[in-house]
Amino acid sequence: MRWLSTVLSLGLAADAVAGSSWFSKAAYNKWHETELERWLSDNDIPYPTPADRKDLENLIQKNWDSYAVAPYKNWDTDKLTAYLKSKGVETKESAKSSKDSLLNQVSNAWYETEDKAQTGWTNVQDWILDTWSDSALKAFADKHGIPVPQPRTRDTLLQKVRSNYQTVANKAGETASYPGDWLYDTWSESDLKEWLDTHGFPAPQITDRNRLIAMVRRNSRLAYLKAQEQKASASASASAAYATLTDKVIDAWSESQLKEFCDKNGINVPQGSKTNELRALVRKHRAAILGDNVSASASSAFGAATSKAGNQYAKATNDASLAAQDAFNKATDAWSESRLKAYLDARGIPVPQGSKTDELRALVRKNAHKAAHPYSAWTWDDLSYDNLKKYLASSGNAAAQKVAESGSATRDELVDAAQSAYSSASSAGGISYASATSYLAQATEAAKKSTFDTWSESELKAYLDSYGVPVPQGSTLNELRAEARKQSTYFKYGTSNPASTAFAKIGENVKDAYHWVLGHLTAGSEVAKKKAGEVKEEL
Repeated sequence: MRWLSTVLSLGLAADAVAGSSWFSKAAYNKWHETELERWLSDNDIPYPTPADRKDLENLIQKNWDSYAVAPYKNWDTDKLTAYLKSKGVETKESAKSSKDSLLNQVSNAWYETEDKAQTGWTNVQDWILDTWSDSALKAFADKHGIPVPQPRTRDTLLQKVRSNYQTVANKAGETASYPGDWLYDTWSESDLKEWLDTHGFPAPQITDRNRLIAMVRRNSRLAYLKAQEQKASASASASAAYATLTDKVIDAWSESQLKEFCDKNGINVPQGSKTNELRALVRKHRAAILGDNVSASASSAFGAATSKAGNQYAKATNDASLAAQDAFNKATDAWSESRLKAYLDARGIPVPQGSKTDELRALVRKNAHKAAHPYSAWTWDDLSYDNLKKYLASSGNAAAQKVAESGSATRDELVDAAQSAYSSASSAGGISYASATSYLAQATEAAKKSTFDTWSESELKAYLDSYGVPVPQGSTLNELRAEARKQSTYFKYGTSNPASTAFAKIGENVKDAYHWVLGHLTAGSEVAKKKAGEVKEEL
């Protein structure tokens, strides 16, 4: 028995050491208490106040894996399926109903291992700035007096800001491991929402700046991981393209073909270069891309291949963002004056008296990334007929209840009554207002996946008419629903197009950028393949 007790004690001690080893490597062990509280708050995890450090760490330990290391564990089956699809993993119909099966597949296809995730959260400054725009990096550098040599390329900006990250935090007396709002001092509310829009994280109708910062901060790791994957994919495609450039093909090219290749692939050609010197340049560039030389690195090679008087990758990504903005502008081109005013009203933007339609439209576009108020009268206009009647019946407003009891009331009449009742409740405040916002929260959450599904053709046409959007003759019910959803999305979120996952939107935004990049990378290889065929025929 004494021997057994000793063995058990040793076993428990070993378990304790193993557990301690895992726990001791967790990034948050070195965080300040304010950072512990910030992380819990960002992830909507309630914690007691006041709480000592041990309580906070224990609470984070329980949630760390599901929020920081493997955030997909909190996803529903739709998000899990969409992620697997984005990774090219096929899911069986039966698997869609089995969350455990999907979780296992996502775990196998996830961006990083647990150890890499722990390391990432230990060194936040190494990646948190990577998803910032050039203008955001420049504004941060200017505000904190960080000298950046000219020309201000993205790589230089990023390196300078990253190297001064800790210094800036120290000067401000702030923590930097899980940074506070100080990191986003130079960002406006529109900048914050634009980041969320661009990276595929739907921002709810909130105006609280702190909450917008929290959303950007907690989603920055996912945005970074996705961007790195996209970059690696493009780099691999670049390697495949350059692998076709054999020495025989390069030797067979004329001077004009060599110059064309260099021009299309961002290779700087010194003035007066001879044909043999051009061939040497192309070979050197090929070696850098394929990693055939000692100094080659994936990042520098990819940058060299996609740069041309600056960072063309950033330019292409920016072009994709501009395309999204253009789509929003085209949508608002058709909006009626009343709908334009409603968009501005939902965001608390004052409308100058006597504003013309073009002026309203310009104001709407200016506020394309402005977050809307949580709830207001306009929130009712895309709820279902049944939801509207239920609210009116329970509103406690006599006039509203009378409309709800009418069997002949149209949807437009119900919307008008709901908006009127809500405005009265908003003015009165107290229980009636709390009841209205509570009902809205429940109704919109329940209906967000099925909005417009129960609407009749006439209701859909009337809804689109309120936007001033013409309905083409012969449109099907599904086409009407799709158009209604599109207009509703633009109205609620501006340029954002909330996706079922955080990844679909990113793919949508960078798709054109990567097509641009790959088009330039493969341009020369297409010439190479053609010439290779000609050389082969000659041989």
